[in-house]
Amino acid sequence: MLENTFYQEILDRQGRVESVPANQAIADWALALLNLMYPERGAAPVVDSDQLTHAFQRSKLELTRMLNATKACSDCNNEQVADLFFNRLPELYRLMNTDVQAILSGDPAANSEFEIIRCYPGFFATALYRLAHELLLLDVPAIPRILTEYVHSVTGIDIHPGAEIGAFLYIDHGTGLVIGETTVIGNHVKLYQGVTLGALSVEKYMANTKRHPTIGDHVIIYSGATILGGDTIVGNNCIIGGNVWLTKSVPPDSVVYHQSVVKITESKNPTHE
Repeated sequence: MLENTFYQEILDRQGRVESVPANQAIADWALALLNLMYPERGAAPVVDSDQLTHAFQRSKLELTRMLNATKACSDCNNEQVADLFFNRLPELYRLMNTDVQAILSGDPAANSEFEIIRCYPGFFATALYRLAHELLLLDVPAIPRILTEYVHSVTGIDIHPGAEIGAFLYIDHGTGLVIGETTVIGNHVKLYQGVTLGALSVEKYMANTKRHPTIGDHVIIYSGATILGGDTIVGNNCIIGGNVWLTKSVPPDSVVYHQSVVKITESKNPTHE
């Protein structure tokens, strides 16, 4: 009897779930679109203008199908939503290119745009975030979060699609980086691995309030720093050192660092080769 009740509960759940495309199918759409814009990622270059036009049209049609499957817009035409998204692609492409330039000009280990586009997880995470954020602005449900969680799973970089991020974002390494939903980041910001831009409280009643910090222009935040709270503002041109725990605003042109004591003692029984 228990087994039958369990099966019935699962069957009822199956009937309630909308036919949303698999997460990997949604990710594959975004990856194909990114590869179309950046053939450096390994895709076969499209050299014919008709083929390029057809490729973008095919991507737009696939987005429309996903929007219809997720019932993204019950009282409007999902083709129009897809059109609006693709009309924004030139601006998204411009922003992605600024991210490439930020890495190229700021990372001494970066040898070329090709290397950044092909290899750098920071660029990959930011590029897919920009696609997801635009879909979120168009009130598309589910798909934006699926895209950013896919990026999270493959890079360790967790950017909520609701965050507002300016141009020339440079994510260095990036593993363990968290950018919360209501975070606002200005232009020319550099973030290292392990940075958390989070909330002081995660109570459910705060869902529609600004819970995450605002980061100004030309800010550098080093690894392991934690900056919390919707009222916390880091002013322009600030440097936030590694392992800093920050819950208060910082005026422009400030340097904030965590002071610790490191002791080095010589071994009593040193070994020599």
